Amino acid sequence: MNKKQLRLEYKELRDSLTPEHIEEGSLEIANRLLDLPIWNFSYYHLFLSISEKKEVDTQLILHILQGKDKNIVLSKSDFKSGSLTNYLLTDSTVIKVNDWGIPEPVDGIEIPATKIDVVFIPLLVFDKKGNRIGYGKGFYDRFLSLCTKEVVKVGLSLFPAEEEIEEINEHDVPLDYCVTPDKIYNFKNL
Repeated sequence: MNKKQLRLEYKELRDSLTPEHIEEGSLEIANRLLDLPIWNFSYYHLFLSISEKKEVDTQLILHILQGKDKNIVLSKSDFKSGSLTNYLLTDSTVIKVNDWGIPEPVDGIEIPATKIDVVFIPLLVFDKKGNRIGYGKGFYDRFLSLCTKEVVKVGLSLFPAEEEIEEINEHDVPLDYCVTPDKIYNFKNL
């Protein structure tokens, strides 16, 4: 299927999820993340979930990172430029929901993309080759292109992989891993 069809299909699938399904799936994902070889790094970029879009709840991942005393980086979206500005999460960080429903830091200590070691990536759908589809604005592809080649890209999905996403282009940055409630997909050796 092409990106447009898959985006529509998975938005509908997400809409059908119950709060209990999201909570249970998010807990399974957080537990599975502990099995990934990603915990020896310092800087972890995390998205804060948009509950209205029924995304994976990242609060448990946030708690894991805090418990492991990691540097947590959150981004602020600039819809004019299509870019993300990344800020270190501290005790004084103020989080506000923007006009698009995204919880994000107001400001803070800016962290360059090249300093980030691991990025947890929101997505609507992914395939067995590590390709992913988000909301279509390209924020994460632009952001990931600014990171080092060694950055570890971890998708989070409440659904299993599709066989193949058609229409992948050269700007689409593939995942290294994708974690679902039932499985860890490893794309590093494909």
